Amino acid sequence: MTRYVPSIELVDRIAAGEIAAIGRLMSRAESGSTEAREALSQIYKRAGRSHVIGITGVPGSGKSTLVAALTARLRESGLTVGIVAIDPSSPYSGGSILGDRVRMSDLANDDGIYIRSMATRGAVGGMARATLDTVDILDVAGFDTIIIETVGVGQDEVEIVKASNTTVVVSAPGLGDEIQAIKAGMLEIADIHVVSKCDRSDANKTLVDIKQMLTLGVGLAAASDWKTRVVGVSSYTGEGFGDLIKALQDHRRVAFDGEGGVRRRASIANFRLQKTAETILMERFARESAQFRPSIADRLQRRESDPYTSATELVAVSIR
Repeated sequence: MTRYVPSIELVDRIAAGEIAAIGRLMSRAESGSTEAREALSQIYKRAGRSHVIGITGVPGSGKSTLVAALTARLRESGLTVGIVAIDPSSPYSGGSILGDRVRMSDLANDDGIYIRSMATRGAVGGMARATLDTVDILDVAGFDTIIIETVGVGQDEVEIVKASNTTVVVSAPGLGDEIQAIKAGMLEIADIHVVSKCDRSDANKTLVDIKQMLTLGVGLAAASDWKTRVVGVSSYTGEGFGDLIKALQDHRRVAFDGEGGVRRRASIANFRLQKTAETILMERFARESAQFRPSIADRLQRRESDPYTSATELVAVSIR
């Protein structure tokens, strides 16, 4: 029988790059193990060196193909890369296909690449709940660049900007009204806009449209020390990846050394604090409210009360 290794004992092994320890602590973080929290606290304090790149975009924009091609080129330059690929969960079974791991199978045999697929498990905003813990683990394990590929759910998927040093928004020609597809929030969060599939004849229109929108003042980075860049790439021909890597390198310097980077890290810390507090409160509420919920729900079902009064009562008796 395999001995259960306490999570705290995994920390030094992760720092030494031990693959089994990395995967084990990630699994415990994803399952919400309270036993792992002390280890994750130690991991967090050691992290902060890696360049975390968030890649998001509407479905069909070619995010996974872009991630695979970008990773291959980063490896050619000698950088190690960790990938956290988020896939949607079924609203019925809770399961996930985790197809990003399948699409990136060509990268799996490279010791300088670590791929972790994660299901959202009902989390909104395009990321799984354990995403940032997973990023910290990869950071401490020594990966130079960590890429978070979000689930690609739509226009309101903007939490990634609070979880990454550099945010890349991917769009593609032929998706209908490309600007309509990304304008509500996602256009504004990008540090770098990437138009994929630029070997297509209609790609130039998408590039021009995005640049025109940015000249109208759309974009959160406009008043900071970084001007949003627009890069066209083709994973098929390799076009544009040199420009993309240069843009990422340039933004890394701003993110780690510039005033905008300081503000960004403060925003990330605030986001992390809020999300962690929400998780702890939700766990406590679920545990403490279980004994009161049936009777209160029964009164609600008989319409002897209303949802707001009942919910207020449930919170009051559960969180003291």
